[in-house]
Amino acid sequence: MIQRKWKGDYLYLLENLVLKDFRIRYRNMSLGILWSLINPLVMMGVLTFIFGYVYGKNNPPAFPLFLLCSLVPLNFFTGAWLSGTTSIIANAQLVKRVPVPREMVPIAAVFSNCVHLAIQVALLLSLALYFGLYPNRFWLWLVPLWALYIVFVCGVSLLSSAISVFVRDTQYVVESFNLVLFWLVPTFYSFESIPDRFKSVYRFNPVAALVMAMRNILIDNRAPAATLIENMVIVAAVTLGIGLVVFGRLKRSFYEYI
Repeated sequence: MIQRKWKGDYLYLLENLVLKDFRIRYRNMSLGILWSLINPLVMMGVLTFIFGYVYGKNNPPAFPLFLLCSLVPLNFFTGAWLSGTTSIIANAQLVKRVPVPREMVPIAAVFSNCVHLAIQVALLLSLALYFGLYPNRFWLWLVPLWALYIVFVCGVSLLSSAISVFVRDTQYVVESFNLVLFWLVPTFYSFESIPDRFKSVYRFNPVAALVMAMRNILIDNRAPAATLIENMVIVAAVTLGIGLVVFGRLKRSFYEYI
Protein backbone atom coordinates (compact mmCIF):
# COMPACT_ATOMS: atom_id res chain seq x y z
CA MET A 1 0.00 0.00 0.00
CA ILE A 2 2.81 2.44 0.95
CA GLN A 3 4.76 1.62 -2.19
CA ARG A 4 1.65 2.17 -4.32
CA LYS A 5 1.00 5.54 -2.66
CA TRP A 6 4.69 6.50 -3.18
CA LYS A 7 4.44 5.75 -6.87
CA GLY A 8 1.15 7.60 -7.14
CA ASP A 9 2.58 10.71 -5.45
CA TYR A 10 5.58 10.84 -7.75
CA LEU A 11 3.50 10.25 -10.86
CA TYR A 12 1.27 13.11 -9.76
CA LEU A 13 4.33 15.31 -9.26
CA LEU A 14 5.72 14.31 -12.66
CA GLU A 15 2.39 15.17 -14.29
CA ASN A 16 2.35 18.58 -12.63
CA LEU A 17 5.94 19.32 -13.63
CA VAL A 18 5.10 18.50 -17.23
CA LEU A 19 1.99 20.71 -17.19
CA LYS A 20 3.88 23.55 -15.48
CA ASP A 21 6.60 23.53 -18.12
CA PHE A 22 4.02 23.38 -20.88
CA ARG A 23 2.03 26.36 -19.52
CA ILE A 24 5.11 28.50 -18.97
CA ARG A 25 6.34 27.90 -22.51
CA TYR A 26 3.21 29.31 -24.15
CA ARG A 27 2.31 31.93 -21.58
CA ASN A 28 1.36 35.28 -23.16
CA MET A 29 1.56 33.84 -26.69
CA SER A 30 -1.32 34.52 -29.07
CA LEU A 31 -0.98 31.36 -31.15
CA GLY A 32 0.10 29.10 -28.29
CA ILE A 33 0.48 25.45 -29.18
CA LEU A 34 -0.05 26.21 -32.87
CA TRP A 35 3.65 27.05 -32.99
CA SER A 36 4.24 23.29 -32.79
CA LEU A 37 2.75 23.14 -36.29
CA ILE A 38 3.98 26.45 -37.67
CA ASN A 39 7.70 25.97 -36.97
CA PRO A 40 8.19 22.64 -38.81
CA LEU A 41 5.89 23.75 -41.65
CA VAL A 42 7.88 26.94 -42.21
CA MET A 43 11.19 25.10 -42.14
CA MET A 44 9.84 22.40 -44.44
CA GLY A 45 8.61 25.04 -46.87
CA VAL A 46 11.93 26.88 -46.93
CA LEU A 47 13.99 23.72 -47.39
CA THR A 48 11.61 22.41 -50.04
CA PHE A 49 12.01 25.64 -52.02
CA ILE A 50 15.81 25.78 -51.69
CA PHE A 51 16.69 22.11 -52.15
CA GLY A 52 13.63 21.11 -54.14
CA TYR A 53 13.52 23.93 -56.70
CA VAL A 54 16.63 26.10 -56.51
CA TYR A 55 19.24 23.36 -56.09
CA GLY A 56 16.95 20.38 -56.57
CA LYS A 57 18.36 17.55 -58.66
CA ASN A 58 17.12 13.98 -58.46
CA ASN A 59 15.27 14.62 -55.22
CA PRO A 60 13.48 11.62 -53.71
CA PRO A 61 9.71 11.31 -54.20
CA ALA A 62 7.46 13.14 -51.73
CA PHE A 63 10.33 15.52 -50.92
CA PRO A 64 8.38 17.56 -48.29
CA LEU A 65 7.63 14.32 -46.43
CA PHE A 66 11.29 13.32 -46.84
CA LEU A 67 12.27 16.59 -45.11
CA LEU A 68 9.65 16.34 -42.36
CA CYS A 69 10.85 12.83 -41.46
CA SER A 70 14.05 14.57 -40.38
CA LEU A 71 12.69 17.82 -38.98
CA VAL A 72 10.30 16.17 -36.50
CA PRO A 73 12.95 14.03 -34.71
CA LEU A 74 15.47 16.88 -34.91
CA ASN A 75 13.08 19.48 -33.48
CA PHE A 76 12.11 17.18 -30.64
CA PHE A 77 15.71 16.36 -29.77
CA THR A 78 16.98 19.95 -29.81
CA GLY A 79 14.00 21.29 -27.86
CA ALA A 80 13.82 18.50 -25.29
CA TRP A 81 17.58 18.36 -24.71
CA LEU A 82 17.86 22.12 -24.17
CA SER A 83 14.83 22.10 -21.83
CA GLY A 84 16.26 19.16 -19.92
CA THR A 85 19.69 20.79 -19.66
CA THR A 86 18.35 23.95 -17.99
CA SER A 87 15.66 22.20 -15.94
CA ILE A 88 17.51 21.86 -12.63
CA ILE A 89 18.61 25.51 -12.60
CA ALA A 90 15.19 26.70 -13.76
CA ASN A 91 13.52 24.72 -10.94
CA ALA A 92 16.09 25.54 -8.27
CA GLN A 93 13.52 26.33 -5.59
CA LEU A 94 11.71 23.06 -6.16
CA VAL A 95 14.95 21.10 -6.03
CA LYS A 96 15.96 22.80 -2.78
CA ARG A 97 12.67 22.64 -0.91
CA VAL A 98 10.77 19.55 -2.06
CA PRO A 99 12.16 16.11 -1.16
CA VAL A 100 11.53 14.34 -4.46
CA PRO A 101 13.82 12.37 -6.76
CA ARG A 102 15.81 15.05 -8.60
CA GLU A 103 15.83 12.84 -11.70
CA MET A 104 12.16 13.67 -12.22
CA VAL A 105 12.93 17.30 -13.10
CA PRO A 106 14.87 16.79 -16.37
CA ILE A 107 12.67 13.82 -17.29
CA ALA A 108 9.57 16.00 -16.87
CA ALA A 109 11.19 18.62 -19.13
CA VAL A 110 11.63 15.97 -21.82
CA PHE A 111 8.07 14.68 -21.40
CA SER A 112 6.63 18.18 -21.74
CA ASN A 113 8.13 18.29 -25.24
CA CYS A 114 6.27 15.08 -26.06
CA VAL A 115 3.09 17.16 -26.34
CA HIS A 116 4.64 19.07 -29.25
CA LEU A 117 6.02 15.83 -30.60
CA ALA A 118 2.55 14.26 -30.75
CA ILE A 119 1.25 17.22 -32.76
CA GLN A 120 4.17 17.10 -35.19
CA VAL A 121 3.92 13.33 -35.63
CA ALA A 122 0.23 13.78 -36.46
CA LEU A 123 1.27 16.37 -39.07
CA LEU A 124 3.87 13.95 -40.44
CA LEU A 125 1.37 11.10 -40.80
CA SER A 126 -1.17 13.44 -42.39
CA LEU A 127 1.42 14.46 -44.97
CA ALA A 128 2.13 10.79 -45.70
CA LEU A 129 -1.58 10.28 -46.41
CA TYR A 130 -1.56 13.35 -48.65
CA PHE A 131 1.15 11.75 -50.78
CA GLY A 132 -0.83 8.53 -51.04
CA LEU A 133 1.21 6.57 -48.51
CA TYR A 134 -1.39 4.76 -46.43
CA PRO A 135 -1.04 2.93 -43.10
CA ASN A 136 0.41 -0.56 -43.20
CA ARG A 137 1.94 -3.03 -40.76
CA PHE A 138 5.32 -1.27 -40.90
CA TRP A 139 3.84 1.82 -39.27
CA LEU A 140 3.70 -0.17 -36.01
CA TRP A 141 7.49 0.18 -35.85
CA LEU A 142 7.04 3.89 -35.11
CA VAL A 143 5.93 3.20 -31.53
CA PRO A 144 9.00 1.27 -30.24
CA LEU A 145 11.39 3.45 -32.24
CA TRP A 146 10.03 6.66 -30.74
CA ALA A 147 10.03 5.06 -27.27
CA LEU A 148 13.73 4.25 -27.65
CA TYR A 149 14.37 7.76 -28.90
CA ILE A 150 12.66 9.34 -25.87
CA VAL A 151 14.70 7.08 -23.55
CA PHE A 152 17.86 8.30 -25.30
CA VAL A 153 16.84 11.97 -24.92
CA CYS A 154 16.09 11.39 -21.21
CA GLY A 155 19.59 9.94 -20.82
CA VAL A 156 21.42 12.88 -22.41
CA SER A 157 19.18 15.34 -20.52
CA LEU A 158 20.00 13.72 -17.17
CA LEU A 159 23.69 13.96 -18.00
CA SER A 160 23.71 17.56 -19.25
CA SER A 161 21.33 18.87 -16.55
CA ALA A 162 23.60 17.55 -13.81
CA ILE A 163 26.72 19.02 -15.42
CA SER A 164 25.04 22.39 -16.06
CA VAL A 165 24.60 22.93 -12.30
CA PHE A 166 28.38 23.13 -11.97
CA VAL A 167 29.28 24.39 -15.45
CA ARG A 168 26.75 27.04 -16.47
CA ASP A 169 28.19 27.22 -19.99
CA THR A 170 26.66 23.80 -20.66
CA GLN A 171 23.49 25.41 -22.02
CA TYR A 172 25.48 27.25 -24.71
CA VAL A 173 27.44 24.12 -25.59
CA VAL A 174 24.14 22.32 -26.13
CA GLU A 175 22.78 25.17 -28.29
CA SER A 176 25.95 25.15 -30.43
CA PHE A 177 25.84 21.38 -30.79
CA ASN A 178 22.21 21.54 -31.87
CA LEU A 179 23.16 23.94 -34.67
CA VAL A 180 25.88 21.57 -35.88
CA LEU A 181 23.55 18.59 -35.57
CA PHE A 182 21.25 20.04 -38.23
CA TRP A 183 23.97 19.40 -40.80
CA LEU A 184 25.05 16.04 -39.37
CA VAL A 185 21.56 14.59 -39.74
CA PRO A 186 20.47 13.64 -43.30
CA THR A 187 17.76 16.30 -43.46
CA PHE A 188 17.92 17.38 -47.10
CA TYR A 189 20.23 14.64 -48.33
CA SER A 190 19.80 10.87 -48.38
CA PHE A 191 21.78 8.27 -46.50
CA GLU A 192 23.00 6.84 -49.80
CA SER A 193 24.87 10.07 -50.58
CA ILE A 194 27.03 9.74 -47.44
CA PRO A 195 30.56 8.36 -48.07
CA ASP A 196 30.88 4.72 -46.99
CA ARG A 197 33.52 5.46 -44.35
CA PHE A 198 31.04 7.66 -42.44
CA LYS A 199 27.92 5.52 -42.73
CA SER A 200 28.61 3.48 -39.59
CA VAL A 201 28.90 6.73 -37.59
CA TYR A 202 25.51 7.86 -38.87
CA ARG A 203 23.95 4.53 -37.92
CA PHE A 204 25.08 5.02 -34.32
CA ASN A 205 23.70 8.56 -34.21
CA PRO A 206 20.20 8.00 -32.75
CA VAL A 207 18.82 11.14 -34.38
CA ALA A 208 20.07 10.12 -37.83
CA ALA A 209 19.06 6.50 -37.20
CA LEU A 210 15.47 7.48 -36.39
CA VAL A 211 15.34 9.73 -39.48
CA MET A 212 16.46 6.86 -41.72
CA ALA A 213 14.09 4.42 -40.01
CA MET A 214 11.11 6.76 -40.47
CA ARG A 215 11.90 7.18 -44.14
CA ASN A 216 12.09 3.41 -44.50
CA ILE A 217 8.67 3.06 -42.86
CA LEU A 218 6.71 5.99 -44.30
CA ILE A 219 8.26 6.47 -47.75
CA ASP A 220 9.79 3.12 -48.68
CA ASN A 221 6.99 1.05 -47.07
CA ARG A 222 9.38 -1.39 -45.43
CA ALA A 223 10.67 -2.22 -41.98
CA PRO A 224 13.73 -0.33 -40.77
CA ALA A 225 17.08 -2.05 -41.10
CA ALA A 226 17.88 -4.42 -38.22
CA THR A 227 21.21 -2.64 -37.63
CA LEU A 228 19.41 0.65 -37.03
CA ILE A 229 17.13 -0.92 -34.43
CA GLU A 230 19.99 -2.70 -32.68
CA ASN A 231 22.06 0.49 -32.57
CA MET A 232 19.17 2.51 -31.17
CA VAL A 233 18.59 -0.06 -28.42
CA ILE A 234 22.27 -0.07 -27.47
CA VAL A 235 22.71 3.70 -27.54
CA ALA A 236 19.45 4.37 -25.66
CA ALA A 237 20.32 1.87 -22.90
CA VAL A 238 23.92 3.03 -22.53
CA THR A 239 23.01 6.73 -22.57
CA LEU A 240 20.27 6.31 -19.97
CA GLY A 241 22.59 4.24 -17.78
CA ILE A 242 25.38 6.82 -17.95
CA GLY A 243 22.92 9.65 -17.37
CA LEU A 244 21.47 8.01 -14.26
CA VAL A 245 24.90 7.18 -12.80
CA VAL A 246 26.38 10.65 -13.37
CA PHE A 247 23.22 12.40 -12.19
CA GLY A 248 23.06 10.18 -9.11
CA ARG A 249 26.61 11.09 -8.11
CA LEU A 250 26.39 14.81 -8.80
CA LYS A 251 22.93 15.50 -7.34
CA ARG A 252 24.30 15.28 -3.80
CA SER A 253 26.05 18.62 -4.34
CA PHE A 254 23.23 20.42 -6.16
CA TYR A 255 22.12 22.35 -3.08
CA GLU A 256 25.52 24.04 -2.79
CA TYR A 257 25.55 25.35 -6.37
CA ILE A 258 21.97 26.33 -7.27
